[in-house]
Amino acid sequence: MRTDLHRHLDTPLAAVRNLGILAHVDAGKTTLTERILYLTGTTHKRGEVHDGTTVTDFDPQERDRGITIFAAAVSCAWDAHRINLIDTPGHVDFSDEVARSLRVLDGAVAVFDAVAGVEPQSEAVWRQADRYGVPRIAFVNKLDRAGADLDTAVESIRERLHPAPLVVQLPIGSEAGFTGVVDLPRMRSLVWREGRDTVEEGSVPEALRDAAEDRRRQLEEAVAELHPGALEEYCAEGTLSARTLTAALRDLTRSGDGVVVLCGSAYRNRGIEPLLDAVVAYLPSPRDVPAVRGTRDGTEQERLADPAAPFAALVFKVNGTATGRLTYLRVYSGTIGKGETVWDSGTGRTERIGRILRVQADRHAPLERTVAGDIVAVVGLKSARAGSTLCAPGAPLVLEPPTVADPVVSVAVEAVGGAEAELLVSALTRLVEEDPSLVVRTDPETGQLVLSGMGELHLEVAVEKIRLAHGLDVRVGRPKVAYRETVVRGVSGLVHRHVKQDGGAGEFAHVVLDVEPLEDVPGDGDAGATRFEFRSTVVGGRVPQEYVRALEAGCRDALADGPLGGHPVTGVRVVLTDGATHPKDSSERAFRTAGRFALREALRACAMVLLEPVADVTVTVPDDAVGGVLGDLAARRGQVSGSVARAGVVVITATVPLVELFGYATRLRSRTRGRGVFTARPAGYAPAPSTAPTGAAAR
Repeated sequence: MRTDLHRHLDTPLAAVRNLGILAHVDAGKTTLTERILYLTGTTHKRGEVHDGTTVTDFDPQERDRGITIFAAAVSCAWDAHRINLIDTPGHVDFSDEVARSLRVLDGAVAVFDAVAGVEPQSEAVWRQADRYGVPRIAFVNKLDRAGADLDTAVESIRERLHPAPLVVQLPIGSEAGFTGVVDLPRMRSLVWREGRDTVEEGSVPEALRDAAEDRRRQLEEAVAELHPGALEEYCAEGTLSARTLTAALRDLTRSGDGVVVLCGSAYRNRGIEPLLDAVVAYLPSPRDVPAVRGTRDGTEQERLADPAAPFAALVFKVNGTATGRLTYLRVYSGTIGKGETVWDSGTGRTERIGRILRVQADRHAPLERTVAGDIVAVVGLKSARAGSTLCAPGAPLVLEPPTVADPVVSVAVEAVGGAEAELLVSALTRLVEEDPSLVVRTDPETGQLVLSGMGELHLEVAVEKIRLAHGLDVRVGRPKVAYRETVVRGVSGLVHRHVKQDGGAGEFAHVVLDVEPLEDVPGDGDAGATRFEFRSTVVGGRVPQEYVRALEAGCRDALADGPLGGHPVTGVRVVLTDGATHPKDSSERAFRTAGRFALREALRACAMVLLEPVADVTVTVPDDAVGGVLGDLAARRGQVSGSVARAGVVVITATVPLVELFGYATRLRSRTRGRGVFTARPAGYAPAPSTAPTGAAAR
């Protein structure tokens, strides 16, 4: 069903869907997006990833590498609804790009490979969507592949992601013979003939009638268990009407209590129309999601998705182009027109909206105005950053920005020509503006510029972008990982007395500290985050509360550089057991200084170990190359946790130190003659080898 998008630029809020396409790399996200654009009449030719002709993967690096690197927004229309769609990256190195997209979306389609089922990054993006409360429907793709099985894929969704999968389709045919589906809520068949772009609707094939009725009954029972209204009808009638079933599926999807599962083959253009129908039927509109919350002068406020409310929008992406700086917005409330003024919460300044654009990846259609529920790009903002709130100057509001993960890999970068050093600094500054997960700093010892990011590929793409966009010849050093230090055996009763008297008011603080390891929090996968706990057991007012807070701040200052190698310290609990003050010389400043020096002294006395970042690795190799790959993983200090054989290949899972993964892609291709692939995702930190406990306590 083709629909002209431009007829629906003033679509009511109830007919708008803001959704993302989420998946593991190579699950078929971009191909699915291309088929959606083609079927909705937005494009008139089907783009292919392998040909480099896709709309959303328009960056030269994306087309060269055959993967999505940058989240791309497009708009299309289906059944009198406008769909604002974001195609997100599937590689773990670009998970921050996914998080920024999820922050502004109302729903998502999670794509799974019908052969592989739930893969590592599928799980990671699913958890990200959980964090932002984004309702999802699932699309099991590549059902035409050898070894594809819908039931196995659904079971992996149930076991690894723990939702209640509600399968609403039954495949017609299998593997290469997959030609269509049975739509269980309406008990009809949908068939796609080879070489045709349209779907044929008919009755359920006689050979599948019993199986379809059995699946429909299973679906009704699963829905009745989760939905009170459906349970009431099911108990009274013994079945559910199509209307009740559809309404219940909508409610369960939007509440997150269930996940509707559809299937198809995006590459062969099969299953796209019912997926679009499901997006319209089950995923929420901006009006269906809770009002956005923000703060104003320290108090929390809500803004409804109402075009008549004060304007409020969140910046989720900034992109520099040859024609200007594009700032991507999700408009949560109000209306804004080109030429009007907005207030930027990040800078505290007002700026003027030059132009408003409806985004079609790297193409844009001008708009006179944008309203609540829209995802658009604007031109003219000079200083807005990802995470900034833009709002009406007379009604300021600060929305919660997307979280930004800490970088784990760093490289030194320098311009080959000395005259280009300033140009490199400018290019890096612009790069960090566009990608907040990148960090640039100057090494205090070497004076080198250090670029830090989420992985080796992330940094490789960033450096290549500098070379292509700015024409700079850049030299890159060997990647380095971000180490941490932690306490394995603490100290008790450490006494520190801070006294300073050099004329005028002095400084005095007396503290007694216990320092001990902080146990891991169950379910906390990011052991690299600074885990620190501070308590005070001092009673009787010997140390006033404001001094206790200052002491805690000083202890946090001391965590920045540990005694082993100046790395950040994590996993520490500090307890203030005693202290004393001076009536004139004690102050918050004195206790903060005391906290900093006392904890540094205590850490030197503790038994410490160095922690290194590790990654969960999934390697898929031909069965005749398993031995060599296992040997190579062992040489890289990898701990193999399992292996599963699937149709001529073996999937190996292991935990490997991140520093050992540099260059692994090339090595794996060499060992498997180009047939092996791997994915890795951060798995926290683990003790580094040959790191015996050090310090006085170790003796």
